[in-house]
Amino acid sequence: MGTTRRFIRALQNPRLFFRGLNRTYHTRAGLRSENTDGLDIFDEDWDTLIVLDACRYDMFEKANQLEGALSSRISKGSATTEWLQANFDGQDLRDTVYVTANPQLERNRENWDITLHETINVWLEDGWDEETGTVRAETVSETALDTIKQFPHKRLVVHYMQPHYPFVPTDTQFDKEHLRQLDDGENSPAKENLWNQKFMGKLDISREQLWTMYVENLNYALECVEELLEKLSGKTVVTGDHGNYVGERASPIPIREFGHPRGLYDDPVVRIPWLEYESGPRREITAQSTDESQGSINSQLVDERLQNLGYK
Repeated sequence: MGTTRRFIRALQNPRLFFRGLNRTYHTRAGLRSENTDGLDIFDEDWDTLIVLDACRYDMFEKANQLEGALSSRISKGSATTEWLQANFDGQDLRDTVYVTANPQLERNRENWDITLHETINVWLEDGWDEETGTVRAETVSETALDTIKQFPHKRLVVHYMQPHYPFVPTDTQFDKEHLRQLDDGENSPAKENLWNQKFMGKLDISREQLWTMYVENLNYALECVEELLEKLSGKTVVTGDHGNYVGERASPIPIREFGHPRGLYDDPVVRIPWLEYESGPRREITAQSTDESQGSINSQLVDERLQNLGYK
């Protein structure tokens, strides 16, 4: 969305104007491109990093039944693109394979300096679930197991799409509007994503109902993560890329926020779980040079996937 259109929208809705002021505060008027209090994930000790998209610490703490030592950490970003850029861009990650259900790295690959050994895009044709408009958690787990067999001497980042909506376990349609929109044809006007609709007062559903569905989506993902943990060897960390407002007050202007807007660094969007679990021998990690070749990925497909997930 262009700057002019953002400005017009902000004038039409005071909430967007106040959000912009809050963002100016958190980013120091744009001088910060990330949350400088956040951790660098690649400075931490792990063999496998399991990333749950938009996973808040407090929600995870209450729902979690995984074995391991749980603490909270602070993320470098309040959105996946911020988190990816802050952690991946410009890093020497030849010892790492990234298995992801989220298309954001591919959307920004040309803008970032990415040196991963390999990227496994689970969201491409075979891994995409048309019924729910996302990548199912079990598909990510299966791909992760295949990948660890293929690359036994690499660190593995496994990025699930849940608990980020669409809410897979629920028989709801408001979180899957983008599917119907795509079925209507390319000329359909873009819909606001779920959280923006709620933020703008266009979605008639309570915060409590949203929270319940969010937790159900997390529980669904955690069941798949638990099965994966049982089959992994070495040190595994379960974390999130960022959190999500569900009606909490932002700062410094205390408007009720929803979603995970970039450039806002309140606790609900940057405090993430950090669960450490060890089982079996550690992997011997190597970082030999590689020329990662992704081939040509259709940009229209990337856009469609992001629209399904509420990013467009």
